Amino acid sequence: MPKQLIKRITPNREVIRQQKHLRIFGELLHDANLWHINRRSSAGAFAIGLFMAFVPVPFQMILAAGAAILLRVNLPLSVALVWVTNPLTIPPMFFFAYTVGTWFLGVPPSANEFDFSLDWFKSGGLDDIWVPFLFGCLICGATFAIIGYLAIRGLWRLHAVRQWKRRTDQRHTRRKLNAQ
Repeated sequence: MPKQLIKRITPNREVIRQQKHLRIFGELLHDANLWHINRRSSAGAFAIGLFMAFVPVPFQMILAAGAAILLRVNLPLSVALVWVTNPLTIPPMFFFAYTVGTWFLGVPPSANEFDFSLDWFKSGGLDDIWVPFLFGCLICGATFAIIGYLAIRGLWRLHAVRQWKRRTDQRHTRRKLNAQ
């Protein structure tokens, strides 16, 4: 079940290979391990995708692809999971990361009002928030990556154990029917 679900939601191998931003990886995209769906590869892809979702830079997908290639985990899944951060989720996720950063660093949240304008950046509005924000992104990214990795490993194992038990029960039922 997890394998079929993952295959259904991830993009096709050829679609990813033809992305112009991913062409920088060249022949590395032909590694078969990047396209396999198994417990290790899927869990690693979840960890990479969730960590990179909290990296506050443009082109997070390229960073996720590079990490997936380096660690030889499922490439389409790691790239797709970066889209956890999208225009609707970025503000609450990054505000949460900033709040976590201020809490861990023990600094009070900045009372300055955020104004997304060039004047705000020139006046040093970013100076008050960048350290707790980046630290919070690092903590949230690492935490969610670990949680995602462990959750996928656990769910995959749970599914495998249930499948094994179901097959064992079916074998016992067939034996009983054959013995009669």
